[in-house]
Amino acid sequence: MNKGLMTTTTRGFIGALLTALFISGCSIAPSMTERLPDQDPDQLLSQAEQQEPGQAARSRLDAADILARQQRRPQALDVVRNIDDSLLSQDDRVRWALLLSDLGETQGDPNAVIRAGQLLRTIKPPQEQANLLLERLGRALATTDRPLESTAAFLRLQQATEREDLNDAIWEQLVQLSPGDLDRLSSDNSNLTQGWLELVATYRSGSSSIDQLMANINSWRESRGSHPAARQLPSDIAALRDLDIEDVTHIAVFLPESGPLAKVSEALKRGIQTQHDQHMNSGQSAPSLSFYDASGDNLDSLYQQAAAAGAQVVLGPLSKDQVSALEQRDSVPLPTLALNYGKADRNRAQGLYQYGLSAEDEARQAARRGREDGHNSAALLVPDNGWGRRVGEAFADNWREAGGEVSRVVEYNPANAATESTRRAASSPQSDMLFLLALPDYARQVPPTLNYYNASDLPVYATSHLHEGTVQTRLDKDLNGIMFVDIPWQIPEAATGGIDSLPFSESYRQLRENSDSGLLRLMAMGVDAYELGSNLTYFQAIPGSQLQGATGSLSANHDGRIQRQLPWARFENGIPGPIIDTSLFGTVDGNGQTADDSAL
Repeated sequence: MNKGLMTTTTRGFIGALLTALFISGCSIAPSMTERLPDQDPDQLLSQAEQQEPGQAARSRLDAADILARQQRRPQALDVVRNIDDSLLSQDDRVRWALLLSDLGETQGDPNAVIRAGQLLRTIKPPQEQANLLLERLGRALATTDRPLESTAAFLRLQQATEREDLNDAIWEQLVQLSPGDLDRLSSDNSNLTQGWLELVATYRSGSSSIDQLMANINSWRESRGSHPAARQLPSDIAALRDLDIEDVTHIAVFLPESGPLAKVSEALKRGIQTQHDQHMNSGQSAPSLSFYDASGDNLDSLYQQAAAAGAQVVLGPLSKDQVSALEQRDSVPLPTLALNYGKADRNRAQGLYQYGLSAEDEARQAARRGREDGHNSAALLVPDNGWGRRVGEAFADNWREAGGEVSRVVEYNPANAATESTRRAASSPQSDMLFLLALPDYARQVPPTLNYYNASDLPVYATSHLHEGTVQTRLDKDLNGIMFVDIPWQIPEAATGGIDSLPFSESYRQLRENSDSGLLRLMAMGVDAYELGSNLTYFQAIPGSQLQGATGSLSANHDGRIQRQLPWARFENGIPGPIIDTSLFGTVDGNGQTADDSAL
């Protein structure tokens, strides 16, 4: 094999990510950190005020070290956190990083630990010290809800040490990753990484029973006998042997039969019933369905009726107010998949899951994709209403958390032409990308306006709302070049390569041919709601479970809210087509090393 290609392949995504995040390989022999004399740290800090910058940084580091050994750790953290480590020698920078990471971890400041880990971008400390930094870094990234980077740090550490006691930490982060993130990891071809990815795929395979799942996992262990996780299964997997998951045989559906949500309710019901009928017609086992009118406010009465009828799982309610009331409880009477998201920051109720077609989720995915594609500044073009502000804030919050800058936010009146708002969004200095939230008629005006103002090279990332879901080549040619997310059922060719490969393709054909195409997204949601409800006890018992559904790749986060990972498409010649993702591959320099211009 070509040597340069081999280097790129084996380093793969983990190498690129950890380089980008601040990690490089480690070498040279260990050395001990020198022990400081018991000087007066306050005197050292006072002296530092009179010293030149380099010596002052060294004095402050010495003072912080002594403060830490004197158990004055909060003060020590405050001192070491304010040191400019670029002024220190290489040996002192290693000592600074070890001290900062130690104090950050023990004093509950994970960002300090992450900052200390940046040392590994440029310095190769002794192996033992580098491994200690990697372990602290992995834990800090997990604490700050960055499972992809945390996984990469732990995997690099396990590659260096073969430690089996890292298995639980690695697994806890791996099961949180979306299919897109797992795909990004898959470009690292090391046996260690590939083995972990195969285990995740086995775990998420949708096995019909715990016995079958454990049989599949045992087959994986036989094929990967030398892998750390094959030698010692993660605790969560080992515990599956003791689970007794009850099959769902009866589902109660709480949907309003009247009121403002009645039309939405009818589309959801159509999807639920169609998927149920497909199971029955194909000879598969299928839970029975009982429908209850949730137009009123007395959910407790509905739960009582459903339980008396033998229901084990509830789908619904649909009203955001009703879902918000449920999520404030300690628990719900029956395991419940609400068909909307509540208003609270998090769901408190045990047994309550929430699922819907959230525009905020799509905005967050657009923010992640924009950062992964290397963009640093973003302009936002969103409607001047509550919906636009909520979705715009979701994008902006995620964008800033990932280190991006929001250069401008333009709120437009949907009733007006897009000319002026688009001009302002693209005005100088031009941003790296534009996030667009718009319905089709408005969205179609944006690319021609960008072209008029010589900004046609500005990448546009959008939500599904600009796509009506039917082929309209003449109208949609004005959307050419826009990248957007949508559910697989709306973009079959871009998502899966065709209708035959779609999740639940028979239900798709029936609903597409015999229903209003404008309601297809809601009917697809009904199909997925039925599948999620049928497997809700499985989702409860096995964190990280996933459904490849009509509305995307679905998984539950830690508080039961279902997250969707949607495929991307790009308009070409007025038709949505697939996007070839080259962000994983990077470039290779003359020495066969992967350049740090790839993802994240």
